Amino acid sequence: MCGIVGIVAHTQVNQALYEALTVLQHRGQDAAGIVTYESGRFYLRKDRGLVRDVFQTEHMHHLAGTMGIGHVRYPTAGCTSSAEAQPFYVNSPYGITLGHNGNLTNSELLKQELFLQDQRHINTDSDSEVLLNVFAHELQRLGKLRLDVNDVFDAVTEVHRRCRGAYAVTAMITGFGVLGFRDPYGIRPMVIGTRDTPQGTEYIIASESVALDVLGFERIRDIRPGEAIFIEKDGRLHSRQCAEPVMQAPCIFEFVYFARPDSVIDGISVYKARLHMGQKLAEKILQLNPDHDIDVVIPIPDTSRTAALELANHLGLTYREGFMKNRYIGRTFIMPGQQMRQRSVRRKLNPIDVEFKDRNVLLVDDSIVRGTTSKQIIQMAREAGAKKVYFASASPPVRYPYVYGIDMPASSELIAHGRTEEEVQRLLGADWLIYQDLEDLTEAVRRGNPSIEQFETSCFSGEYITGDITPEYLEQLSLKRNDGAKVKRDNDNLNIDLHNSI
Repeated sequence: MCGIVGIVAHTQVNQALYEALTVLQHRGQDAAGIVTYESGRFYLRKDRGLVRDVFQTEHMHHLAGTMGIGHVRYPTAGCTSSAEAQPFYVNSPYGITLGHNGNLTNSELLKQELFLQDQRHINTDSDSEVLLNVFAHELQRLGKLRLDVNDVFDAVTEVHRRCRGAYAVTAMITGFGVLGFRDPYGIRPMVIGTRDTPQGTEYIIASESVALDVLGFERIRDIRPGEAIFIEKDGRLHSRQCAEPVMQAPCIFEFVYFARPDSVIDGISVYKARLHMGQKLAEKILQLNPDHDIDVVIPIPDTSRTAALELANHLGLTYREGFMKNRYIGRTFIMPGQQMRQRSVRRKLNPIDVEFKDRNVLLVDDSIVRGTTSKQIIQMAREAGAKKVYFASASPPVRYPYVYGIDMPASSELIAHGRTEEEVQRLLGADWLIYQDLEDLTEAVRRGNPSIEQFETSCFSGEYITGDITPEYLEQLSLKRNDGAKVKRDNDNLNIDLHNSI
């Protein structure tokens, strides 16, 4: 999962790109990058770390230009060295930079084609570099000294023909403009906005609408599945449907966990979707146990707050903040290594004992993935004096790996994989475990936009929307994503970065 932004303006865009990335920081905390264009040259700054750490005053002065793109990275199946930070750059043809959110499911095949047929070199393990080189090759095949907009759209059409998986992309072509496009299923989100200034109309493309809000842009609409948007450097906007959408199937986990609650994705308010999840979960609790003895509802901060509050209201129960969060600890869901996650839970959350003592507590979280965090939080609640600890998940059991840009672990590391809900309950140490039903989750999200007929729900259902995921592919992905492989990659990359700094 990553965050992307592109801006074409009439004044310097470095500060606007920086501010957009700060509000998209939840989408990636591993690396950040910005590239701008002015007078025939790209100006690039990228590195590992948070936005505030990667960009200092000296870097911002260097990022000159009235158009540019930015990226915050959250590593998926690739490695985590500084070389993987985006945007990526190729000088031929024309000079192109690109940032990508998602995951190509046929990247290994494309790497072979790029080397053997297209004679292009891939320097990292990132599928984003693969996607950039596919796009660059398709432009180069035109053999034209000067591009027009239709050339760009034709190249995007060929990208859709060759690439499989999920991708929302921003790219910038030297001296020409900024491009944004989305895969034919619309799995990863992308929105376009505009604002009027004394100098003229300006445009922004971003992963989430919050980036538009903070900069004073008005949301036009979401970019459609298979659609491409091109904004010339003088501000002229063009669009074309470059691939016929098979079906619109946005990732439902965006609404469960990843997106900010104040975002609107594909016409659906994330906040309202989470309210509806809380309502559905409350209805299930009443159906299963109308005579429950829950005394208080406590959310696991932060993403579960909205659902937990609505659940409590629906049940007529007291809602309390029972955990204080240290906001300077990263998301445990995306931390490599089981030991690191275990240490971070205690550092990240601290219980308020008076909210637990002698009470039957219902803890609410957005999801349960590995179960590491949930198990420790349940134990913390007991240590704080809770009589009984019930646990509710606003989403169904996560039983299958996710292949479209979220680094969910190997199947063997998913606590619900191959287990019943009762078995998961015993492993977590809860007195009662309640999962949201998949049908209720999809209904809760779809309520915001009934025209969406299907969501990408593979981590819950095991049904992969693109239809090209084989057991062999999942096995190879598992070898890359298990904790042992991640620790080895981190150690290798640390050694490389240390060697490069000497």
